[in-house]
Amino acid sequence: MTKYIFVTGGVTSSLGKGIISASLAKLLQARGYRVTIQKFDPYINIDPGTLNPYEHGECYVTEDGAETDLDLGHYERFLNVPTTQANNITTGRIYQNVINKEREGAYLGKTVQVVPHITDEIKRNMRLLGETGDYDIVITELGGTVGDIESLPFIEAVRQFKWEAGSNNAIVIHLTLIPYLAAAGELKTKPTQHSVKMLLEYGIQPDILVCRTEHHINQEIKKKIALFCNVNINAVIESADAKTIYDVPLLMLKEQLDRTVLSKLKLPLKNEPDLESWKEFLGHLKNPTSEIKVGLVGKYVELPDAYKSIIEAFIHAGAQNECKVRVEFIHSEGLTQDNVKAKLGNLDGVLVAPGFGARGIEGKITAIQYIRENNIPFFGICLGMQCAVIEFGRNVLGLKNAHSTEMDENTEDDVISIMEEQKKVTLKGGTMRLGSYTCELKKGTKAHAIYGKSKITERHRHRYEFNNKFLKAYEDAGMIASGINPENNLVEIIELKSHPYFVASQFHPELKSTVANPHPLFVKFVAASIEHSKKKV
Repeated sequence: MTKYIFVTGGVTSSLGKGIISASLAKLLQARGYRVTIQKFDPYINIDPGTLNPYEHGECYVTEDGAETDLDLGHYERFLNVPTTQANNITTGRIYQNVINKEREGAYLGKTVQVVPHITDEIKRNMRLLGETGDYDIVITELGGTVGDIESLPFIEAVRQFKWEAGSNNAIVIHLTLIPYLAAAGELKTKPTQHSVKMLLEYGIQPDILVCRTEHHINQEIKKKIALFCNVNINAVIESADAKTIYDVPLLMLKEQLDRTVLSKLKLPLKNEPDLESWKEFLGHLKNPTSEIKVGLVGKYVELPDAYKSIIEAFIHAGAQNECKVRVEFIHSEGLTQDNVKAKLGNLDGVLVAPGFGARGIEGKITAIQYIRENNIPFFGICLGMQCAVIEFGRNVLGLKNAHSTEMDENTEDDVISIMEEQKKVTLKGGTMRLGSYTCELKKGTKAHAIYGKSKITERHRHRYEFNNKFLKAYEDAGMIASGINPENNLVEIIELKSHPYFVASQFHPELKSTVANPHPLFVKFVAASIEHSKKKV
């Protein structure tokens, strides 16, 4: 029978429920258990696809084309196991399902209520992954904090689920904060006590408390928390601030979180966790032999979480190259011909990031022109690739009006244009080209050398494409389409013959980079940037 773990949060948001969930899953996986993690978000959007990156950070896309919460990126990066549509559920999706059933007459004329109809639908979704037979343990992270109005149906569903499944089959881990008051010079347990008290009011006794703290929690404090929160002392787990999120599995191992969880679920310990490759990765990460500075040109740079997967992919690729990658955020709106040299001239490589809309586009195009003309290693992703196509069209092919129809729908030089099937789309949510698509790589190209094979699959999230009516002119001038989608002949990767490293993709390679499998495009871009840095000296 599949066992279930629920991770809730209290006191404040951003305590790291996703990282704790992913770290616990990593430890259980390393002991030989089949584990997956799902995220239940209390907002009413159907999915994060229509949310502004400033609101919610990046939108993470799964293999099957689901637009999901960025925590699913952490799950995949830690576990190296793909997630799906079923791994991220929102209040919006729950209510939509219930309302659709009500319209179909599925409730036989009953009054549809939060309890039992909404809570039953939440529980049904909580069980979906467990019922596939693919997993021994399903970890469910609940977004928000206990006490939020929108979280109440989820908390009630957990209470019911735990009662129905039995205490050995479902447990609750509550993540909370032990703040340090500098004026008093001590750690305070009262916020944790209040948070647990609120959970108890909703009928849930947490089985394990994970306490976020800036300072070490001694045995006396643990005993006090255990006594007042009604848990075993060995179920009070310290989660001290770490230098990197990738330290957290080892910190949780030291605190014996995995042992405590398995004991509560009445599961055998099996073997000690095999974390040798993880420790090797951390060794490379913490002991680099070189350092480079890479510019990330984007328009959401005020919130680094908008580019979370890209930043993490640089960490993986840096460790693979035993190199510290310092990412310098550069706002594309502030880039002009007058300041581009000052802002980009000292960098070892530049990545032009994905995005939507016209704001900041000219800055990205200006950056790419400078990079191309000065032989700085370049990596473009999605809109970054499209900007590279526009820049080349304007400054090499002489197409002065070269643009994307996303920004200028009337341009005659529509080198980037909307996909034919997208022209009829009126709804914004979940209607882009999403998820995994095949790409064939041309032999003799940089892309083929980077991947070391002819056929790949990568994840997409966009509406606009390279306009193939311009392809011959581009290839004659030296910009090669080195990756093509075999089904509809769409351009997936472009590169420049005459440039040391100029590669851009229509897809999002950052979404597939994990600790165990750093993405080759990032690995080779970092390697090219290291070479460029040596030439500068």
